[in-house]
Amino acid sequence: MRVLTVSGVFAVEDHNGEAMYTLTRVSRLLLNGDGERTHALSHLVRVLVNPLTVASHFSIHEWFTIEQAAAMTPFEVAHGCTRWEMIENDAKDGSVFNTAMVEDSRVAMDIILKESCGVFQGISSLVDVGGGHGAAAAAIATAFPNIKCTVLDLPHIVAEAPTTHSNIQFVGGDFFEFIPAADVVLLKYILHAWQDDDCVKILRRCKEAILARDAGGKVIIIEVVVGIGSKEIVPKEMQILFDVFMMYVDGIEREEHEWKKIFLEAGFSDYKITPVLGARSIIEVYP
Repeated sequence: MRVLTVSGVFAVEDHNGEAMYTLTRVSRLLLNGDGERTHALSHLVRVLVNPLTVASHFSIHEWFTIEQAAAMTPFEVAHGCTRWEMIENDAKDGSVFNTAMVEDSRVAMDIILKESCGVFQGISSLVDVGGGHGAAAAAIATAFPNIKCTVLDLPHIVAEAPTTHSNIQFVGGDFFEFIPAADVVLLKYILHAWQDDDCVKILRRCKEAILARDAGGKVIIIEVVVGIGSKEIVPKEMQILFDVFMMYVDGIEREEHEWKKIFLEAGFSDYKITPVLGARSIIEVYP
């Protein structure tokens, strides 16, 4: 409990000579969500500390030193399949992962739509690439009823998505192959799971999608930009440690010059970074 109080998970008070522990803003987010509570991150924590994920990092030695292993991700070295194949084939693991993404999107989009809603103004259509069960799209469609939203994800994921919002269309497909046309393409926590070559391929598909509308659209990326963010809330050390964490899928957290490199290679001409959510930023990328 001393560790948890020092790290801010709990607060401790003296109560007639006895220690009394209370919740903080951090631990309130770790409570299980219910019908009335929409801001909870308990499933996200389960994903981050999943033994399957943690065990992957113990395969980094083989990943570095064995030629055959170097062609795979540490997760594949440890488990014999990719992280995405595991999610598809293990119903329980897939359910926890998708629920975690919904939780994270609800919390993130609540903050973004309060502090940086201007990035979504003046557009009529948006496609959320890799949008899972549509939590981010639902938040946008609710805040901006005039925006027609499409969620693109793998067929087995969108097949389980709720259809409660009339202004959201779900499309099953592979974003490496095709992205539906829209004024704006949203990539929320997608590119950090891929190396540069794959990011360039995804961004080129994004560019095709927004140019097909001939409306001078943009790509909105919500990701970490290492070294940029609220240093009072999240130190750079945390961003770097998460970069190490993402190695389990051969992912990477990027500094601004690394983002700029893939934007230019994908054929974009300009971008704008707006810090938000402490560690993360909104990057608007223009063709």
